[in-house]
Amino acid sequence: MDDKTLYGIILLVLVALPLMAPTYHIQMAYLGVMILLSMTWDVQGGQAGYNSFGNIFFFGIGMYTTAVVQRSMFFDFDEYEKTAGSLDAISSSDYVISLGVGFGASGILCVLVALVIGSAVLGLRGHYFAICTLGLAIGAGEIAGGIDYIGAGSGMVTPVFPDGLGSKGQFFYIIFMVLATVCHFTLKWLYGGRFGLALNAIRDDEDKAEAMGLHTTRYKVMGWMLSAFFLGITGGAMGNLIGFIDPVDTAFAGATFGVWMVLMAILGGKGTIWGPVIGAIIFHVAQELLWAHLFGWQRVALGAMIVGIVVFFPQGIMGYIRAQWPHLLGHKVDEAMTIEDSKGGTT
Repeated sequence: MDDKTLYGIILLVLVALPLMAPTYHIQMAYLGVMILLSMTWDVQGGQAGYNSFGNIFFFGIGMYTTAVVQRSMFFDFDEYEKTAGSLDAISSSDYVISLGVGFGASGILCVLVALVIGSAVLGLRGHYFAICTLGLAIGAGEIAGGIDYIGAGSGMVTPVFPDGLGSKGQFFYIIFMVLATVCHFTLKWLYGGRFGLALNAIRDDEDKAEAMGLHTTRYKVMGWMLSAFFLGITGGAMGNLIGFIDPVDTAFAGATFGVWMVLMAILGGKGTIWGPVIGAIIFHVAQELLWAHLFGWQRVALGAMIVGIVVFFPQGIMGYIRAQWPHLLGHKVDEAMTIEDSKGGTT
């Protein structure tokens, strides 16, 4: 199946889903979140081989930034806090405008934060880097819980979704799926060029890549900035979808979203363009089914499923398919080209 046919089928499915299952718009919107979390983690964890537990850091920053921008554009702070965000003054157009401005601010701020922090911590390798990023996520939640301007430990309410925009679930389903589509094609384009080659070279042998003249830290920081941009916007939309931001349980939820993004990428097959997407779909569907039918045992069943897949399919689902039916898939970036084959030689 060629790419045009595949993407055509996917487009039809995306359009048909909300029409075929109108009562599941919220769940489908959450699926878009999961796909974005998985794809953005794979930039560092799969393509560059740097396992980060701190990507949730940018997700939380984006969530708070968008909410603060929305509140600041149309509401008096004290009045907003007294009504717990239930002010009715915001119109549909104001909501969309403030949301768009919030997305832009979140993406830009997260890119800048990734540039500053990434330049400092991406010199670390292996488990040192993983532990450092874990500390970022934990620390951010504690810091946010102490800032009164964003609700401190009590959390922050986002503006009420206006009735004029129709179904809240359908609205955010469209946002997340458009964002996931843009993210997918952006990554696909970048992985097929010098950027993807550089990340793969870092993953395979960073010392050798440096000896060849590759500025590894530059590409690692660029990768983190790319992930941070999409994570910031995703977090901003997620905060509005939920309607309430808790510093630990939603914004900087390392124990849930922070871990899930790693599991989903590994489940589907990290280091591939479709692996994180497939992993996110399987994980989310399994999670919803288990939560509905195995209440009280859902985490045990989900954990057992993940362990089974990791044990029997250590390279993930895409890795298994690649090994069994290689003709169905194209080559990975690092198998198709080498650094020397890229346009400018070494970088």
